[in-house]
Amino acid sequence: MKAFVIGLNHNTADLDVREKFAFNGPKLEQGLMAFREVPEVEEAIILSTCNRVELYANVTDIEKASEAIKIFLSDFHSINRASLDKSIYIYDDINAVRHIFRVASSLDSMVVGEPQILGQMKDSFELALSKKTTGFLLNKLMKKALSVAKRVRTETRIAENAVSISFAAVELAKKIFTDLSTKVFMLLGAGEMAELAARHLIGNGVKEVLVSNRTHERACDLAKEFNGRPVKFDDFIHEMARTDIVICSTGAPHYILAKGQMQKVLKERKQRQVFIIDISVPRNIDPEINDLDNVYLYNVDDLQGVVDSNKFGRQREAAKAEKIVEEELETFQKWLLSLDSVPTIVALREKAEEIKNEELDKLFSKIQGIDEKEREAIEYMATALMNKLMHSPTAALKDSSEDKDTLVAIIRKLYGINGEKLEKK
Repeated sequence: MKAFVIGLNHNTADLDVREKFAFNGPKLEQGLMAFREVPEVEEAIILSTCNRVELYANVTDIEKASEAIKIFLSDFHSINRASLDKSIYIYDDINAVRHIFRVASSLDSMVVGEPQILGQMKDSFELALSKKTTGFLLNKLMKKALSVAKRVRTETRIAENAVSISFAAVELAKKIFTDLSTKVFMLLGAGEMAELAARHLIGNGVKEVLVSNRTHERACDLAKEFNGRPVKFDDFIHEMARTDIVICSTGAPHYILAKGQMQKVLKERKQRQVFIIDISVPRNIDPEINDLDNVYLYNVDDLQGVVDSNKFGRQREAAKAEKIVEEELETFQKWLLSLDSVPTIVALREKAEEIKNEELDKLFSKIQGIDEKEREAIEYMATALMNKLMHSPTAALKDSSEDKDTLVAIIRKLYGINGEKLEKK
């Protein structure tokens, strides 16, 4: 019984390679069932995301399982074996457990601390449970991994603070405006980063959305997607009189909003605060606008500064998270080690029960005239004595002794336990 991981991720394979090995849509369930049928695989889970494809297994023989799973991956995806071999990583036994704990805790993610991976792992585990491809080891391992991830998020601040430009924009907006749900937001242009920031703002409560673009058709499409209202590009300055948050990324080679124009907007707004993010390169918003009272203007470099600062903070928290992983790993390792002793413990108890019953039979054959209560009392005393005698060797076997094999051998010899009784059923 060994934990086993084989996979590839953003560090070992480019996107085009990851796409080829992805288990998307119906492929996930099909792949999971086929994976479970691979020789040497006793239990199976597949985790497939945009940044990683990983197969988790309980295997009987590491070397045989490794080769068999590689063949399965190549055949299932109809991909050259060489392409697989240069992209994958393999972990076994306690290193496999550590890797799964780190993945669940988002310590192995492209963006450390990102929350999506935990949900993705839950989904993968739930699918495996529903298809009955897991068992004793992987069920315990995955439940522990999810527990470790929750502890990491509870005891560290690894998931706090924005570590992308789009998230940083939202973070700043929330600092300026307490309640985003009452604010009007305008997306000016249609750059990818600006659109992502718009989605985050909407996700954080913004309800009224305006979209303006030089190509009005594009503005209409985005407005429909965001459940907002399109604005003709020539009219966007007029609409700013009622706009609280502006994200600009038009790609224009010059300023499209000058200081003088913004002064007029502020007058119409009666000096109410305005938050403007200029993600454009080159900048589309006159930087002198930032000199005006009640205007908060940030460009892409300002946001990058926020991101860099937050990344440094996450790195500090990640170090704390790694310690938690190692603590939990030690606990899980003790449990794994105890499994090696289970057959010996069972055989030891059976041996003790056998001796107890033999001696009781001898005793009762010699004693005449005792009633049922007296017989039960004698049996109770014999069982109590047996349990007390068995407690110390049983506790020693359950302990995480590093020299467990030697201890098992000594106890087997001392108690005359037959090797055949140690086979796992």
